[in-house]
Amino acid sequence: MKLVVEPATRPLTGTITIPGDKSIGHRALLFSLLSSTPIRVLGLGDGADNGRSAKAITALGATIVRDGAAFVITGTGLDGMRAPAGPIDCGNSGTTIRLLCGLLAGQRFATTLVGDESLSKRPMRRVIEPLAKMGASIVGQGTGPDVTPPLTVGPAPGRLAALDYRLPMASAQVKTAILLAGLYADGATTVTEPGPSRDHSERMLAYLGAPLRTEGRTTIVDTRGWDRRLAPAGGGGFEVPADPSSAAFLVAAALLAGATPSGVRLPGVCVNPTRTGFLDAITAMGGQVAIEAPRAAGPESVADLVISGPARPLRAITIAGDLAVRSIDELPILAVLAARARGTTIVRDAEELRVKESDRIATTCAMLRAFGITCEERPDGFAVEGQPDRPLSPGHVHADGDHRIAMAAAIAGLLATGQTVIDDADNVATSYPGFASALADLGATIATNR
Repeated sequence: MKLVVEPATRPLTGTITIPGDKSIGHRALLFSLLSSTPIRVLGLGDGADNGRSAKAITALGATIVRDGAAFVITGTGLDGMRAPAGPIDCGNSGTTIRLLCGLLAGQRFATTLVGDESLSKRPMRRVIEPLAKMGASIVGQGTGPDVTPPLTVGPAPGRLAALDYRLPMASAQVKTAILLAGLYADGATTVTEPGPSRDHSERMLAYLGAPLRTEGRTTIVDTRGWDRRLAPAGGGGFEVPADPSSAAFLVAAALLAGATPSGVRLPGVCVNPTRTGFLDAITAMGGQVAIEAPRAAGPESVADLVISGPARPLRAITIAGDLAVRSIDELPILAVLAARARGTTIVRDAEELRVKESDRIATTCAMLRAFGITCEERPDGFAVEGQPDRPLSPGHVHADGDHRIAMAAAIAGLLATGQTVIDDADNVATSYPGFASALADLGATIATNR
């Protein structure tokens, strides 16, 4: 699939409903499998990645029934999972396969996890090693420096051993896999992070009544004396808020192309502090995003994001440390903002970008260079020389199958002097199926061609 984008000729305006957050959606599905009572999930996105998690839990014994705008999931409880009839296909979803490693680590049956061509190249050693220390059996492919899918998980010989583990780098996926395996271990399993990562798992597992507590950057699951029952208090369910990572692209579009006085409004976006690094970075660059109507959605916080008025001057910043971790998925679109900021924006401490759907350090720099922007690739990030005083050159971008590169390029195309073409954009459907139509609804000119 190709995206074809024309330069923006007028300010953007409108209200767009962003799809449900993928990270929370994955967890709502996978954790509902463990519940002793049915769970109602509202706001689940329709992207292909969450669909993989939905198919995975049905293969393991759950049932999913549509009820209006919601899905009712009847799980198996902690100890009722059944062996799947065949391999579980995780598609392009790294979250699905890594979290399943934790869920399946303590099962008495073996499960094979497969993925598409992209996922089959992604590294799994960092999740396999701590689970193996707990006694899990996980065998993968590869003779190089890492282990790749397909993976065969289990069977476990018995209860897993509790683990005290320090993550070498902050990773919500690895942390979650260990915590899920900890539910099948004897004693207290602890995970300590070097910096903050997304805490959706901690919030949602605690909401279900898991024996979990957090002390600083250490999270503990202690199964001693626990009745091994998970269920939401009061028979509640999960409300999946709008995905801030998807919202970031439309926020950037409105900031760069400008918005009408009534503005661009994105309601009900997740504003969990571990997910709003991109908003902090935008504020530091001089951009203005109003956060209105803050409220609770189960264990998460949501608000409306509003951008109004003409494009404002932006300034270069450094994105590093905790800020880089909290904006890791938004760094490609922040790089597009940096292309219009005065000065050189530096991104560092983002080596995790090397092992996303593409090597996002390399592909982000290649994408910016296609628009005439100087971007220096570095081992753990990149440097972008801003070009605030003249439009970008029309770009012809190969997205390397990475949806975030494709969407970031589409936003950059709004600022170019001519038509931008983005090849290999099929995987936009895994993250934000309605991205092109949402941008068009705001007043941009964008088409999808095959």
